[in-house]
Amino acid sequence: MADSAWADSPDRYGRITRILHWIMAALLAWQFLSMACKLMLGRTPLTAFMVGSHAQIGTLLMLLIVLRAAWALCNRRRRPAYEPSRTGFYARLGHLSLYALMLVVPALALLRQYGSDRPLVVFGLRVMQARPEKIEWMMAPANALHAVLAWTLLALIVGHVMMVIVHHYHWRDDTVSRMIGWTANARKHHPAARNR
Repeated sequence: MADSAWADSPDRYGRITRILHWIMAALLAWQFLSMACKLMLGRTPLTAFMVGSHAQIGTLLMLLIVLRAAWALCNRRRRPAYEPSRTGFYARLGHLSLYALMLVVPALALLRQYGSDRPLVVFGLRVMQARPEKIEWMMAPANALHAVLAWTLLALIVGHVMMVIVHHYHWRDDTVSRMIGWTANARKHHPAARNR
C-alpha cells in the first residue's frame, strides 16, 4: 500500500488525503461564506438558502474530519514529515489545532442539536428525532463556544493559506506540490515549476 497513489508517501499526500482535503476546504468555504452573508445581508432569501444548509454541511464535515483523522493515523509513518526545526514544530502545532477545531466545532453543534427540541434531517435522512423538551446543559456549550471557535478556525485557515503562499512563493519548496499530488520529479517537469 505504501507505493499506491491512493496512500500517502514521504514525498506527497496520496489521493485519499487530497480528496478529503479539497472537499473539506470547499465545504468549510461554504459554511463561512453563508455565515458571512448572514452577518452582512441579514435575513434574505439567499441567506435563508445558504444558512438552511448549515447543519447538514456541518454534520457532513464532522463525518469527513473523523475519516480524515483516521486516515492520517493509518498513514502517519508514510506521509511527508515535518521539518526538524522550529518551523516544523509550528507547522505540526498548526495542523493539530486545525484538526482539533474541525472536530470540536461541529461536535458542539451536534450536542446542541441533540439537546434541542428540533429534529436533525441531513440530506433527507432523519439523524436525530425531535425531543419533547430541551436539555439546557447540552445546548449551553455550543451557545457559548460554537461561533467563537468557528471564527477561530477561520483565522487558523487564513494563517494556513498564508503559510502555503510563503512556502510556494518565498521559500520555493515542495510543500504545495505535496497536496497537489506532484512528486518532486513531476513538479520539475511541470511548466509552472520550469518557469520560476
